[in-house]
Amino acid sequence: MEIQDGGGVKVLIACEFSGVVRDAFAARGHDAWSCDLLPSERPGQHIQGDVLSVLGDGWDMMIAHPPCTHLAVSGARWFKDKRAEQTAALEFVRDLMAAPILRWAIENPVSIISSRIRKPDQVIQPWQFGHGETKTTCLWLHGLPKLTPTNIVEGREARVHLMPPGPNRWAERSRTFSGIAEAMADQWGQA
Repeated sequence: MEIQDGGGVKVLIACEFSGVVRDAFAARGHDAWSCDLLPSERPGQHIQGDVLSVLGDGWDMMIAHPPCTHLAVSGARWFKDKRAEQTAALEFVRDLMAAPILRWAIENPVSIISSRIRKPDQVIQPWQFGHGETKTTCLWLHGLPKLTPTNIVEGREARVHLMPPGPNRWAERSRTFSGIAEAMADQWGQA
């Protein structure tokens, strides 16, 4: 794939089907692409496929959201039954971290990345970025500064955690809050 030079940062948003982070960067004039095995929910620059196949395509920055299914400690009670899946998920994270990209962020909930690879550089919450909700989000950073909270609000509802089971629960839980996406684009787009 050839990246078009539209100005700004050439940023890859890995493992994103929602387009939320991609669109925040694109709105600020960056050449932003999302990549996921799924099609994008929104129109925009999207690569449907394996992100590992495009890591060497000349990106200035990557923000990756690797699937947390086999990584998040919220699923610890099933860990003993999915060792092979965990090993593969951790190897995927290592591959993302080893990409030939100077600046990157890996985003995940509290997970075994912390104990098996390294501790996160920062832990953030949606309520620090304009959303009255809790969702502990860890960031592993390389070449990027920690995010500065932009709009601390009252309210600490655990809406994402308390979602009832259903066919779209995984998708709703995986979307990045728009306030966090805006902060990433504003702060890291200038890094």
